[in-house]
Amino acid sequence: MSAELILASASPRRLDLLRQAGIEPNHVDPAEIDETPLKAEIPDKHAVRVAVEKAQAVALRHPGAVILAADTVVACGRRILPKAEDEATAARCLNLISGRRHRVLGGIALIAPDGRLLTRLVESTVIFKRLSPTETRTYLASDEWRGKAGGYAIQGRAASYIRYISGSYSNVVGLSLYDVHQLLTGIGWAGRTGG
Repeated sequence: MSAELILASASPRRLDLLRQAGIEPNHVDPAEIDETPLKAEIPDKHAVRVAVEKAQAVALRHPGAVILAADTVVACGRRILPKAEDEATAARCLNLISGRRHRVLGGIALIAPDGRLLTRLVESTVIFKRLSPTETRTYLASDEWRGKAGGYAIQGRAASYIRYISGSYSNVVGLSLYDVHQLLTGIGWAGRTGG
């Protein structure tokens, strides 16, 4: 199958990850949906629901294509940490995960050209060291946290604060490459590959 692959995401990290794996989407078409958690929605359900809604919204604009969408949720217990859009939010997230275990949940949704919807939930566990006030201030000054779920980017300076990770590293960055490869292989997609 050589249907077009549409990445339903505005995240440059997801596009970079796909290219790293040799997968080149034909188009990038962000879904632009409301990602607000529903009342009492638990983190794993939220990650998959948002990924599915992104895929469905973009599928309407690209009939017959393969649609790939994802959502990343950082969770402490049942609490969903926000995407940090301001320094105060980033600081609250860092204080919450400092010295604690948290989960990074990746919801993946793939719509095949025949309309089949396939989903995956990928869970990675991350433990941050206990951050000193100086480390927190230094990280906030880097601005790497901006727009990142949970207020940090594992592929940047925060990597030096992470003492343990279990599960998919690429999931923590924004997209589990193993699961995307499995889903695309499962539908028989043989589209463009980067090189």
